[in-house]
Amino acid sequence: MAVESITETAMVWGTVSGASMVGMVISLLLSVGLPIFLGIFIYKKTKAWVPAFFIGCGIFVGFAMILEQICHAIVLTVTGSVIRDNIWLYAIYGGLAAALFEECGRWIAMKFCLKKHLTRENALMYGAGHGGIEAFLILGMSSMSNLLTAAMINGGLMEKTMTALEPAQQEVTYHQLSVLWTTPAYQFYLAPVERISAIALQIALSILVYSAVKTGRKLHLAAAFGLHFAVDFLTVVCASTIPTWALELGLLMVVTVICVAVYKLVYLSLAEKKV
Repeated sequence: MAVESITETAMVWGTVSGASMVGMVISLLLSVGLPIFLGIFIYKKTKAWVPAFFIGCGIFVGFAMILEQICHAIVLTVTGSVIRDNIWLYAIYGGLAAALFEECGRWIAMKFCLKKHLTRENALMYGAGHGGIEAFLILGMSSMSNLLTAAMINGGLMEKTMTALEPAQQEVTYHQLSVLWTTPAYQFYLAPVERISAIALQIALSILVYSAVKTGRKLHLAAAFGLHFAVDFLTVVCASTIPTWALELGLLMVVTVICVAVYKLVYLSLAEKKV
């Protein structure tokens, strides 16, 4: 009877497919491996200052994960459902907040933390750290959590854990966890694509801010802010209107264009002037 009961419960809950779990593993490995690979690659190719990588990590944590989150807690609490329930306001606010905190943090890093080591190579290293820690904290941590939870669901351990919860909590938890087996497996493979786009964008924005600090071109700082806002704004708006695969493909194309433009118009120009 006990075996039948567990089987019935497992069928109600469903199981997380092997394909989905492989996607989670790939996401976890990429979120850890890609930043490390970029840091080593940039160092070997350019002999960049290694601490710039960790400055990028620290600035992202301080400005995006702490200060920006405090801002969200205050603003979204004060405004109630006004911003949360309006996709356009939410996209505008989210894009502005992300651009403001991250680009201000990036400017402070270039202006003060990298003051004695402000080179194009170190800007690349900084961008790898900034985007790398973002990938680990957002994708890596969630992938690790999803893998452990999926293993518990497939092993029947989650059923036993649920019995300790109140009925209302069980229902909430069930709906939260059901995403793991109801989400199509291919979507777990799109997360790494999104992080690749994000890291590439962070490196491009770092070059723009570096140029603004090094040459005094405020237009480049404005460009970094504007591009950051535009990408975040479009991502939020499009996420509710188009399929995930189309969103990630479109985002990858947009970021590729941005990176190529920054490389040709800014990075190579600075290289020619030996700035």
